[in-house]
Amino acid sequence: MARILVLSLVFAPDGVSTSVIVSELAHDLKKRGHAVTVLTTYPHYNVDVEARAQQPLKRRWGGLFYQSDYHGIPVWHTTMRPKGEQKLGRIFDYMVFHVISFALGVLCLGRQDAVLAVSPPLTIGVIGWLLAAVKRAKLVYNVQELYPDTAVKIGVLKQGSLLVRFLERVERFIYRRSSALAVICQAFADAITAKNIPPDRVHVIPNFVDTAFIQPGPKTNAFAAELGLQDRYVVLYAGNIGMTQSFDTLLEVAERLQDEPNIVFLIVGDGARRSYLETTIRQQQRDNVNLLPYQPRSRVPDIYATSDLCLVPLMGGTAQTTVPSKLYTIMASGRPALVAVDDDSDLVQTVKRARCGIAVRPDDADALENAIRQAFSQQDVFHTYGQNGRRYVEHHLSRAAISAQYHALIESLVNQHS
Repeated sequence: MARILVLSLVFAPDGVSTSVIVSELAHDLKKRGHAVTVLTTYPHYNVDVEARAQQPLKRRWGGLFYQSDYHGIPVWHTTMRPKGEQKLGRIFDYMVFHVISFALGVLCLGRQDAVLAVSPPLTIGVIGWLLAAVKRAKLVYNVQELYPDTAVKIGVLKQGSLLVRFLERVERFIYRRSSALAVICQAFADAITAKNIPPDRVHVIPNFVDTAFIQPGPKTNAFAAELGLQDRYVVLYAGNIGMTQSFDTLLEVAERLQDEPNIVFLIVGDGARRSYLETTIRQQQRDNVNLLPYQPRSRVPDIYATSDLCLVPLMGGTAQTTVPSKLYTIMASGRPALVAVDDDSDLVQTVKRARCGIAVRPDDADALENAIRQAFSQQDVFHTYGQNGRRYVEHHLSRAAISAQYHALIESLVNQHS
């Protein structure tokens, strides 16, 4: 078995979806006999209070870093401020994370066989490469989002600018020096091989969902009762409230659907645009929109069980560079999905293969409104979509199945190394 160093910006007890996936993967690799160590940050994104209580952090070197134990896995947390909306501050925090994590990896950790570096940020691949070189290990670069493509698509960076050209060079550098690239969808694989990266180095391994934890549940539950939603038709968005989601379109549709008093929108989460969304809902007096902060992971099954229809709304042009794992959670919960994304995306292909919902054009209020009205009027049909999704993830996207693929990939690389 291998000695594996996991390098990730987020990890338990952070509660953001990437943290959950990476944490559970690390746990599964340990259960398979690998010696796993984690370099990450101080919890700063969607901090799960319950998880924090179960995973206490011990302060070291005046708070420069912390240590914790996650199911027997030693976790090193570098200092990190709570996530905010200032981009320059975030870049500075990334730099601090890179410097401290590299120093800890070199000075405090022993020999490693493989380094699993999880993006974003893009630059984590550089630190992963350096640590792999020092430890004489193989680098597996896990691509959760394509950068700088995503930043260009949402207008944060300008195509052809000096910064974008620099980031593209960094991107190619990482791709060419990784022993293997684990990408979460075929569109990512196609985009990377188009950059003259050998196809045999690129492995499509989708994200997973824990089908034992996320299961179809009754709409009458403690969470629904708390909000008085047992008898309402709930359209749910749960997850990151970030720059790639089309919330303005969602709010426009909520206004149009005020003629259906039984339909209510529920948004649960946090992120860079939360304050904007909160202010807009208050100013527009959207009585049919409930906005809740991030909830403890223990409540996630009930949150989805409360819903009747679940949304994945991405801005046009972004679905080729980011793939929200919330679709798999929707499917595992046995609820139908409504994805408002680009038609040529992996998200749409998954919905079609699984027959777990419907897809409409992104940023199109008319299409989204019509789809919600259709779902409301054809609830029996959409209930079947939810059942289809559950069956699909059980067979193709379960935690056990995907963890096994990472195990096989790392074993093959390590065996080549020996």
